Amino acid sequence: MTTSSPEHAPGRSAGQAVPTPPGHARRWLILGVICLAQLTVLLDNTVLNVAIPSLTRELDASTADIQWMINAYSLVQSGLLLSAGNAADRYGRKKMLIVGLVLFGAGSLVAGLAQSSGQLIAARAGMGVGGALLLTTTLAVVMQIFTPEEQPKAIGIWSAVNSLGFAAGPLVGGVVLNHFWWGAIFLINLPVVALALAAVTACVPESKNRQGDRPDLVGAVLSTIGMGSLVYAIISGPEHGWTSPRVVATAATAALVLGLFAFWESRVPHPMLDLGFFRNRRFTGAVGGLVLITFGMGGALFLLTQYLQFVLGYGPLEAGLRTAPMAMTVVALNFTGVGTRWAARMGTPLSIAVGMTLMAGGLVSIATLTEHGYAGTLLGLVLIGTGTAIGSPVMAHAVMSSVPREKAGVGAGINGTLAEFGTGLGVAVLGAVLNARFAALVPVAATSLPVALAAAGSDGERVRITDAFSAGLETSLLVGAVAVLLGGLIAAALLRRADRAESREKA
Repeated sequence: MTTSSPEHAPGRSAGQAVPTPPGHARRWLILGVICLAQLTVLLDNTVLNVAIPSLTRELDASTADIQWMINAYSLVQSGLLLSAGNAADRYGRKKMLIVGLVLFGAGSLVAGLAQSSGQLIAARAGMGVGGALLLTTTLAVVMQIFTPEEQPKAIGIWSAVNSLGFAAGPLVGGVVLNHFWWGAIFLINLPVVALALAAVTACVPESKNRQGDRPDLVGAVLSTIGMGSLVYAIISGPEHGWTSPRVVATAATAALVLGLFAFWESRVPHPMLDLGFFRNRRFTGAVGGLVLITFGMGGALFLLTQYLQFVLGYGPLEAGLRTAPMAMTVVALNFTGVGTRWAARMGTPLSIAVGMTLMAGGLVSIATLTEHGYAGTLLGLVLIGTGTAIGSPVMAHAVMSSVPREKAGVGAGINGTLAEFGTGLGVAVLGAVLNARFAALVPVAATSLPVALAAAGSDGERVRITDAFSAGLETSLLVGAVAVLLGGLIAAALLRRADRAESREKA
């Protein structure tokens, strides 16, 4: 890997190898800059949810329109993460970071001024392109500017910003909608994007992988179509039915195209995704655990927000405030470096096992104690936040450190793609578990809690319906807890085996 920034290799020529590159002189300032860009993207993953009533009313949006407004962003972003990471490695991580900010800002402007559902959906898709570039380049830059010793702490801060963005989206959206019209939730991105652009241009060094100058266009197209089809099938399954022609056809397309992608990548001299990564036990353990962890966490927390709003009657802003302790715990432990110090003492395998056990315990607490009041939910959120602060940065570092430095963008793309996949699958599968349990217990025929409540003929019937939903939620959260615990134990075991194998090779 070569870099155009002299601070990375002082006193060395451009082509000279550097076994252990020193950290960039302004690395902590640069980390703050890229975390600002990261936060903007993450907020838009959840901020639109609170604006659904306003969009339905002011744009006369149908249910299908609303779903596409939400899904267009995540669908495009998920499909492009691998290609975006490869572009960052090949053409320059700073350059792609700037391009991502420009696209994200332009999409935000169009979204904020949109006059129809179609315009807003198109703008959200454009924001998804910029978001894919930003999510991959930020983590890739972290791996370039920090020494191996500092990377865990830096990734811990980067991970804390992820949690902050997840929690702050509904809060920011709720505050803005209390004072302005729905378009303001997008226009507030513009000053942040402008500040990030200026800071990135001034502070972030350029770095790229000069090997394989010929782009893997076929691989990029196949990965985008394959991942986009897979995510669309997962999103559509709960609504249209897992055996519906639409979902089956989309899932079959995803399987075929991703199979072609794997075949193609194994044949080209400079693939965008080196399949040899999967022969690395450390890499395989980390990505396998990541999928199961995000499966359990993403699905369970999505269901928790429904419980707070539909069963306990909180508004979006109130529900966001009551889930905030999880993110605040992550921020407190990782920004102070406490989580990183705990992880360093325990080592990677044990850190992941402990972190995921705490997260699973938090889900169990929410599932079994919530009916006794908010205290049980609060305990669960703090446990989840503590486990996330310990385990998630270690998991991300295990993925990234298993990938060569010159492929940092692709590594970030893999990390993001698997996290998106696991979260989407968790929402779909745990949602299906909830719906199946709910349908078995609910006293009236209905497809969702709001429909069932609307059809209820008495207060007693409404109570039975909410109790049935609570029972379904408890079952789903417990399934999520098992997935998180299983993911942590599998990842820890595989990483421990990888450590032992590396020790034997060095001996």
